[in-house]
Amino acid sequence: MSVTVRVPAKVNVQLAVGAARPDGFHDLANVFLAVGLHDEVTATPSAGGLRVTCAGPDAAEVPLDRTNLAARAALALAERYGRDADVHLHIAKDIPVAGGMAGGSADGAGALLACDALWGTGASRRELLDICAGLGSDVPFALVGGAALGIGRGERLTELEVGGTFHWVFAMARRGLSTPAVFREFDRLAEGRDVPAPVASQDLLDALAKGDPEALAATVSNDLQPAALSLFPELADTLAAGRGAGALAALVSGSGPTTAFLARDTETAEVIAGALRASGTCRAVRVASGPMPGATVL
Repeated sequence: MSVTVRVPAKVNVQLAVGAARPDGFHDLANVFLAVGLHDEVTATPSAGGLRVTCAGPDAAEVPLDRTNLAARAALALAERYGRDADVHLHIAKDIPVAGGMAGGSADGAGALLACDALWGTGASRRELLDICAGLGSDVPFALVGGAALGIGRGERLTELEVGGTFHWVFAMARRGLSTPAVFREFDRLAEGRDVPAPVASQDLLDALAKGDPEALAATVSNDLQPAALSLFPELADTLAAGRGAGALAALVSGSGPTTAFLARDTETAEVIAGALRASGTCRAVRVASGPMPGATVL
């Protein structure tokens, strides 16, 4: 017997970042939208203890030891229910690695749901979300999907209404960016100035609820974008190429380095994607729409 869970990538349509806290984290107002790039995590009983394998684009960059969030999720669930984590987790990778689209977090949420179903633990949604929050700031949203506002470190979620489908183009950069490094650069750039408390934009929430891409484009923002561009200046060329091709909005996704382009419709998205592929400023381009459901047992 095995259980397979499909889990989506995310784009941050707003990422407001507060000053560094004493614990080193930052308070966030993080508006997530799940989009149609997916990883699949399959859990199969294993007599030899915990094992992780991975296949797909960039699979060689995925750690297969217990630092992998999928492995950590299985261990956390097993510990909570007093059992051994005797499971083989296979990740079919399609979400970009180290791209600011929460691929690792998606794998953690997928493994958690797959192991819960495989082992019949019967964990409540609240329990699963509690484990997710202990794994990382983006993991709870990968379980929930759709659209949500995350506060605190981003792990405390309020699900949001979305009134339509939003069309996106994602450009994958030629190298990765470390999320901790981007936050350190954010802190460096913020030295000597007051950093306001992060607050979600009501205009942005209204645009999501109406399903209005032009209104959403006028309100998207990412406080980490200057830090990502400081560490990876070439991303500015990719952003410019997408804007020049007709994107309603262009921004770095999360901590980067994937860049996200909001399109008016599917036809415009394909035009933007073609222009980005021809620009030579990125290594790959994907088209996806959202919102999408969170982690789902297939």
